Amino acid sequence: MSDFNYAPIFEKGEDKTQYRKLDADGVATMELGGQPFLKVEGEALEQLAFEAFRDCQHLLRASHLQQLRDVVDDPEASDNDRYVALIMLKNAVIAAAGVLPMCQDTGTAIVTGWRGGRVLTDGEDEIHFSRGIYRAYQELNLRYSQVSALDMFTEKNTKTNLPAQVDLYADRGSAYKMLFMAKGGGSANKTFLYQETKALLNPESLARFVDEKMRTLGTAACPPYHLALVIGGTSAEMNLKTLKLATARYYDGIPQQGGELGQAFRDLEWEAKILQMSRELGIGAQFGGKYFCHDVRVIRLPRHGASCPVSIGVSCSADRQVLAKATPEGLFMEALERDPARFLPATDPADLSNEAVAIDMNRPMSEIRAELSRYPVKTRVLLSGPLIVARDIAHAKLKEEMDKGNGLPEYFREYPVYYAGPAKTPDGMASGSFGPTTSSRMDPYVPVFQPEGASMVMLGKGNRSRAVKESCKANGGFYLGSIGGAAADLALNSIKKIEVIDYPELGMEAVWKIDVENFPAFIIMDDKGNDFFSGI
Repeated sequence: MSDFNYAPIFEKGEDKTQYRKLDADGVATMELGGQPFLKVEGEALEQLAFEAFRDCQHLLRASHLQQLRDVVDDPEASDNDRYVALIMLKNAVIAAAGVLPMCQDTGTAIVTGWRGGRVLTDGEDEIHFSRGIYRAYQELNLRYSQVSALDMFTEKNTKTNLPAQVDLYADRGSAYKMLFMAKGGGSANKTFLYQETKALLNPESLARFVDEKMRTLGTAACPPYHLALVIGGTSAEMNLKTLKLATARYYDGIPQQGGELGQAFRDLEWEAKILQMSRELGIGAQFGGKYFCHDVRVIRLPRHGASCPVSIGVSCSADRQVLAKATPEGLFMEALERDPARFLPATDPADLSNEAVAIDMNRPMSEIRAELSRYPVKTRVLLSGPLIVARDIAHAKLKEEMDKGNGLPEYFREYPVYYAGPAKTPDGMASGSFGPTTSSRMDPYVPVFQPEGASMVMLGKGNRSRAVKESCKANGGFYLGSIGGAAADLALNSIKKIEVIDYPELGMEAVWKIDVENFPAFIIMDDKGNDFFSGI
């Protein structure tokens, strides 16, 4: 055993996080066997979870907000980059008031905890965290997105946003450290694992691989992204867990070079290289430009010689995570930015983008399509008038009715369709946060609905399939891209009225009719076969 030499894979380094202390009890020190221990009550874990999910739905890190401001100030940024960044800053200001969450998809609640060996609890940590999460989603204007399988094919919304994902690890010391994350479906769906080989591990092959995979991310998860790439891992599961934490910048303090004992490290050279590659894609902050990514993290892990897992993933514009800890000194929560208005520039939004075209939707569909046909893709438009809102489950139900020979409801032909699902409506407001969802999930329905005169003008986020482009060309349809990451701003300034008109039992997945005013969007696909994303 003389040659045994242990080193942890992850050596995090100094924690430089700024914390605020909670005005709450629930921790006490005691002595057992002559050693000091920390006792953490269940009520303390519940309170930490509640505070964390309240904060991260409304507040962002100052570093993230500064990156948005940097986009606005960058003379090399495209008009669309700067416009999107400014809208996101305005959205952050609205969300910080604590009423409207920053995104309508208030996410899956994820808790990762590292409990020190000298920390005592009652062993029901997951229950206590879940109770705090339950309180947050019940008391705040958040959305219930979790569905439970009743059988293989039938699902039902739990109407609590539970279950949460709770992962707990043993650690050293007398502190209980936690990372709370709210992960929306859009960014979660942009997590990809690839089982590669040693052949990938050379500069040329890795660069080609990253360029190809980065393009597949698209814009459905609301860039600019915090992108992470993880290479290696003792298992696929370890690789993916590292990826999720890396997108939250949790491993920023690990070493920056490798060694012989298997330690994880960040490769700063490849981080800079991939960031530059992202800026040359042309995708930008959703509608063209250089700011596809704010930053990049590249983490290299040890691996089995015959296995090389590689993953890529993002944290989106709703960059929702917050650190917390219980120590002998009390309960602490990461201090997120409570005054995002200080990052707003003294700039008129009109100076940051090309002139928008006003589209009156209080007209027959044929007239709306004729007007859209006059403008090229990438044109910014401001929509005013009625929209139908429908997403995954509603589309499936409408298709079932078609298959039964009942046809499609007239409202689906009469109005443009907006792919979205709202958060709760606060008292006294017309709407809760109500931003777009990933449009590609509705792609299979477009070639079926458009020949029936439905889905002729669609509004959502992200790129679409070739089948949608061909259907729009064949049937005279249009796809408009809305700004992802601006749900609170849309609710406050653009959405004037909402009502359920079909399938009320589906909750946020029901069919809604909404009235909007100056709702911002861009023409992405037109009736001539043009697609903004096809040239990127």
